[in-house]
Amino acid sequence: MLRTRSPVRPLSLADRDAALEVCARDLPRGVFVAARLLEGARTGSIGSVLGLREDGELRSLCWASANVVPVGTTAADQPAFAERLRRWRGRAASVFGPREEVEGLWSHLEPHWGTPRAVRAHQPLLAAHQPPSALGVALDERVRPARPSEVDLVLPAAEHMFTAEIGYRPYSGSSRGYRASISSLVARGHTYVVVEDGEVVFKTDIGSIALGCAQLQGVWVAPRLRGQGLAVPMLASVLEQVMAGQAPLVSLYVNDFNTAARATYDRLGFHEVGEFSTVLL
Repeated sequence: MLRTRSPVRPLSLADRDAALEVCARDLPRGVFVAARLLEGARTGSIGSVLGLREDGELRSLCWASANVVPVGTTAADQPAFAERLRRWRGRAASVFGPREEVEGLWSHLEPHWGTPRAVRAHQPLLAAHQPPSALGVALDERVRPARPSEVDLVLPAAEHMFTAEIGYRPYSGSSRGYRASISSLVARGHTYVVVEDGEVVFKTDIGSIALGCAQLQGVWVAPRLRGQGLAVPMLASVLEQVMAGQAPLVSLYVNDFNTAARATYDRLGFHEVGEFSTVLL
């Protein structure tokens, strides 16, 4: 029996602009992959990204590294992407992205990859395009980008946030690799903090930034300070600074059961623009 050649192929640097166009169709959904494409291009490669072409036109993508992230895929595309990804089980920590795309892709991967650690099926994707000051929201003037000398202050806060959110520590054994990832964010000015008495009491990161859109991740307030209304002015200051820079559009996604966080985001002018899902492996 003749085997049909897969339409899914690894992309090269020559495909960067076409791939960015796919991401730009819906930036809050596509900014993670767009950021990885731009970061890779600066080193002469766009990284581990698969693309599907139809009649010569790039139609959809799938980032395939520590995270598997589909962009613009359809039910017709997903079996072909899954076929290419089947051997990636040991390399990926999660599958995340637009809910309908993740559910479709995972339905083809699960028989080969097995039972996941957890599935966060409903994660509202939110976006804001107005600075909080324009909405009358007060700003916490203490919020600023973390300094390279403060990586070891950021590390405990980042670890606490990750463990509470994901359910296990971000590393086993040495923290060297995890510290390096935090150091990279700090060096790029992508980690915002409030430091009190030598301790980080608030932090969040720009996880991705591309094409005028930033996506925040890891929003965290020290447990002893929660419930005091501090998160709104702290995060408002982050939005104000980010929107005044390269990203007039800011997005994030949140678990649907996190009612406190959703109330904070509502007060900051975020509105729902889609829904994500995350499969933790």
